[in-house]
Amino acid sequence: MEKSFKNILKSRFPFLCGKNLLLAVSGGLDSVVLAYLCKAAKLEFSIAHCNFNLRGEESDGDEDFVIDLADELEVEVFVQNFDTEAFAEEAKISIQMAARELRYNWFRELSETLKFEYILTAHHANDNLETFLINLVRGTGLEGLSGILIENDRIIRPMLDFSRREIETYARDNSIKWREDSSNASTKYLRNKIRHDVVPVLEELNPQLLQSFSQTQAHLKESEALIEDYISLIYPKVVKTAKFGYTLDVNFLKKVPNTKAILYQLLKSFGFTEWSDIHNLLDAQPGKIIYSEDYRLIKDRDTLILTEINHSEDKIYTIAEEEDLVMLPLGRIAFRKVEEIDKNRDNTRIFVAREKLRFPLKIRKWKKGDYFYPFGMKGRKKISDFFKDQKMSIPEKENTWLLCSGEDIVWVINHRADDRFAITSEKQEILKISCCLQSFS
Repeated sequence: MEKSFKNILKSRFPFLCGKNLLLAVSGGLDSVVLAYLCKAAKLEFSIAHCNFNLRGEESDGDEDFVIDLADELEVEVFVQNFDTEAFAEEAKISIQMAARELRYNWFRELSETLKFEYILTAHHANDNLETFLINLVRGTGLEGLSGILIENDRIIRPMLDFSRREIETYARDNSIKWREDSSNASTKYLRNKIRHDVVPVLEELNPQLLQSFSQTQAHLKESEALIEDYISLIYPKVVKTAKFGYTLDVNFLKKVPNTKAILYQLLKSFGFTEWSDIHNLLDAQPGKIIYSEDYRLIKDRDTLILTEINHSEDKIYTIAEEEDLVMLPLGRIAFRKVEEIDKNRDNTRIFVAREKLRFPLKIRKWKKGDYFYPFGMKGRKKISDFFKDQKMSIPEKENTWLLCSGEDIVWVINHRADDRFAITSEKQEILKISCCLQSFS
């Protein structure tokens, strides 16, 4: 096994040689063998051990064992104690998820602080099969069936080709001791139930189960790569970057085959789950919205608009009378007294009668019931109707700001001024207000 391990390092991970590595060691069979293999391969590494304090004296015994192991291998060891149950309760997640989150967060913190370049874990072929079956039971896409990644960012899993049986044989042949986790015998956890009750039955049906699974997984990964290549080809034809997020071309999506699968591939990283509803969004009325936790997909006329949800409340900015240049998150607002109105006007500037304004002015988002008197028109108009006339999308409406004097709207910024503040006499002082919008806020 040492020879096979060294060959894997040479062929797949030659970059690990000479690097500062961090090994995740629980004290169990797999991680202890990994530590011995890394020592035999003359890698430079330190050990990191998590005490989750879930099994009382047994957890403390694991910690002592790992410290002794590090001493035997003459490597540095880092130990962290966690109140895993309290963290799980506070985060409202399972104990297993809490332990995983605590573990990897700490590993990354150690790596950043002490400059470890890669983190090595002892996942093996049986873990890979169990993960596949767990995802299959729960329901997943193709990527969930492709198994554990042998390399994921800075996390390396060099034992993924070895079976649990091979690892145990190596340990016994080399008189390596390890700690048994008593919780591994319990079938109350899904992974343990699959390990003890499901996998043995499958191995009875096919003694070469791991080899067959490895071949199947290789085919799945090839299919996944093919899909990714296809999505890369059509992506620029479907998706466009917009100032509020992304737009997806509805007409193009309707023409291509397997539209639902394409939508899944394009949007899976944004946390959506209702894929039938998203597919139906193509034929929905404009304004229909599908939400994930942090994003939303909006049906506009001929596009789907993907935008991040703003969880913070809209702000109101105030502008004092003496200010002539104000820098705000939405952009730059400038106030300047002028002698005459520019003939070549555009939507980025307005000219108002200075004495008609009541300071401090306010800049805010629109709200239901807002109205103004559009410059060049008679009578008042609801802001919502103005947006409709301008054929604005939902994100465009949400990211339009109003300049207000008291409760009166002076300017739908960069769209239309209010007629009530227009210059009506040569004796009135002319104030030029201009806005350079830098980004949506």
